[in-house]
Amino acid sequence: MDPVDTQFPRGSSSGSGNVEPALERALRELLQDRRTERNWRILFRLAWFALIVILAWVLLQRTGPAVAVSTPHTALVELRGEIAPDTEASAERLIAALKEAFEDKGAVAVVLRINSPGGSPVQAGIVNDEIRRLKALHKKKVYAVVEEICASGAYYIAVAADEIYVDKASLVGSIGVLMDGFGFSEAMVKLGVERRLITAGTNKGMLDPFSPADPAQQAYAKAMLDQIHQQFIATVKQGRGARLKETPDTFTGLFWNGEEALKLGLADHLGNLDYVAREVVKAEDIIDYTPYDNLAERVAKRFGAAIGEGAVKALRTMAPIR
Repeated sequence: MDPVDTQFPRGSSSGSGNVEPALERALRELLQDRRTERNWRILFRLAWFALIVILAWVLLQRTGPAVAVSTPHTALVELRGEIAPDTEASAERLIAALKEAFEDKGAVAVVLRINSPGGSPVQAGIVNDEIRRLKALHKKKVYAVVEEICASGAYYIAVAADEIYVDKASLVGSIGVLMDGFGFSEAMVKLGVERRLITAGTNKGMLDPFSPADPAQQAYAKAMLDQIHQQFIATVKQGRGARLKETPDTFTGLFWNGEEALKLGLADHLGNLDYVAREVVKAEDIIDYTPYDNLAERVAKRFGAAIGEGAVKALRTMAPIR
């Protein structure tokens, strides 16, 4: 038997002459892949870094002028949402914006743009008083411009303006005061639930929703609301003066569209922000003085509120100390 030939035939790809170039190619391709992978990692890291920088800038950014604007302009302050403490329409925030707007020498006049259903009569009264004080101090006019709605406490504030501008479909009015709640006493009787309320003071549990209504306490609350209502009426009459065409319905809590509000003297003219700045103030440039929460502050407030609510719930569920 012939011996087995262990030599590779010439030209075979397994020949030693072709092994080294193949390894070199493989190494080059591996190195190239590694370089490409590293470049992509660097690119992604740079992209993430740029995104973080942009987000940080956006989160920390506040709108509104940081310094006084010297050129003539119309100063804008927005009144949006519920008028209450710790909201964007709180007296504290609105007054801070109004002061900045009035004190800017470049501000020809101040426009209060309103889209609010109302809220706290206390907060509204504070803002109304401050607007009248700032007008007298700086000798500048204030114009209220109503968008969708200017009702109740929002109208309380609006009557401090020199003129009120509305859209023909705006909702205006609701000059009244309310206090609402629920009564569960009959439902508790049907469910066999006993209410155990301990108070020190005859009226300390006044208007408790789980106790039967007390006529004397209800009469007291109604008298208090009537008094606040009269304060509201007096403020409206002071602000509107002879322009107000009072009817039996004016102070009943009804509201009207802008077209009817003009007829009743609750508003003065049709017009929006741009119209007032251009045609009335004669300063077409508009600078917004409204302080807005940045996203970080909003998240922090919500997070803080959630923690606070959780703490309250935890305290309520704790066993009484013996």
